[in-house]
Amino acid sequence: MSNLLAARAQMAISLGFHIIFAEIGIAMPAMMVLAEWRWRKTSDDVWLELAKRWAKGTAILFAIGAVSGTVLSFELGLLWPRFMEFAGPIIGIPFSLEGFAFFTEAIFLGIYLYGWEKVSPRAHLFAGVVVALSGAASAIFVVTVNAWMNTPRGMTLADGRIAAVDPIAGMLNPSTFQQALHMVLAAYAATGLAVAGVHAIMLLRGSTRRFHRAALVASLAIGAPAAVLQPISGDLSARTVAQTQPAKLAALEGQFETEPGAPLRIGGWPDVDARRTRFAIEIPRGLSLLAFHDPGATVQGLAEFDRALWPPVLPVHLGFQIMVALGTLMALVAAWSLAVLLRGDDLLSRRRLLFALAIVTPFGFIATEAGWTVTEVGRQPWVVQGILRTADAVTPMPGVAVPMAGFTILYIGLAAIVVVLIKSLVGETR
Repeated sequence: MSNLLAARAQMAISLGFHIIFAEIGIAMPAMMVLAEWRWRKTSDDVWLELAKRWAKGTAILFAIGAVSGTVLSFELGLLWPRFMEFAGPIIGIPFSLEGFAFFTEAIFLGIYLYGWEKVSPRAHLFAGVVVALSGAASAIFVVTVNAWMNTPRGMTLADGRIAAVDPIAGMLNPSTFQQALHMVLAAYAATGLAVAGVHAIMLLRGSTRRFHRAALVASLAIGAPAAVLQPISGDLSARTVAQTQPAKLAALEGQFETEPGAPLRIGGWPDVDARRTRFAIEIPRGLSLLAFHDPGATVQGLAEFDRALWPPVLPVHLGFQIMVALGTLMALVAAWSLAVLLRGDDLLSRRRLLFALAIVTPFGFIATEAGWTVTEVGRQPWVVQGILRTADAVTPMPGVAVPMAGFTILYIGLAAIVVVLIKSLVGETR
């Protein structure tokens, strides 16, 4: 295995592991605060039990996320020293702000966990709100860096180095708002519907505890609106990709030739040698309409670009199809759930809805991994779009496969610990 492949594999494993805990770290505190707020409004102890159990789950998952996030920060310098040297002047501020948000989250999570009897009710609820907001802010600052890698702005170049830096312009690059919105909504949708799915399963198994009914309602209150709104943010992101990264758009749609009125492809298998996408259902002019809001707009195909600058077409196309398919199913189930809740119907009388929620339980996290594949693999061969190639940013240190194997074992161990702890936590609620 080459150093480049080992470094990319290690980064992919680390990001793929960490992103799940980052999403949970955004959404779980919001659900925890909602449950405590309901308890203070109604004095119903079922909400207090829910708030304390979700706080315990948040603490466990925050700890795992902190470990995997720390590993990632080491890996950036260890595996990609050229990238850090090149981009450091402009990504330093958002990474510093992310660190500030992370420490704020950790401090106030401690107050929340151990302050039930030690601070005023208002201060305790405020601590939970700070945890929720700082978790979201932390994610937004990290996504800002990734958005800059996709659409770099805010600097001038001289002899291949960044000569003048405008960090605010760099942070407010053309992809920042769309990517941050898409990521935050994904976190609320994935975590909210996953938690709803777990409690739907408990109710389908015959549990009659009010605890599960309350948990189902609270998790849907966070996850369902986000899942319904997510296709809109996806449309914003796709239009930005069309305007700023046309090769990535061509890869994710399996569009090989430049074409006015390009069709939208559902499914399909890109045949790179034959330069066509086989077995896809094609909606005439659909891609031009969605990407440019003009059914006759011309979409650049991969043939417009040097073959050496093509992203890996197959994983990008399949990742995009999986993300869209699962996101669409989640939005439909979420809309169904919201309709039932807004009509005031009893969720327990809707067993088909409970089955649907149980089925989509993992969909959000799978869609997140697929979407992250589209974002990262779709940018290849660039680590900073159009400026710095991934192959030029990798460490010259030999034997990268060795730490890759070590970190992979670490993640497997952490995953096993999480499964055991969460299974124990859920088991206590039967």
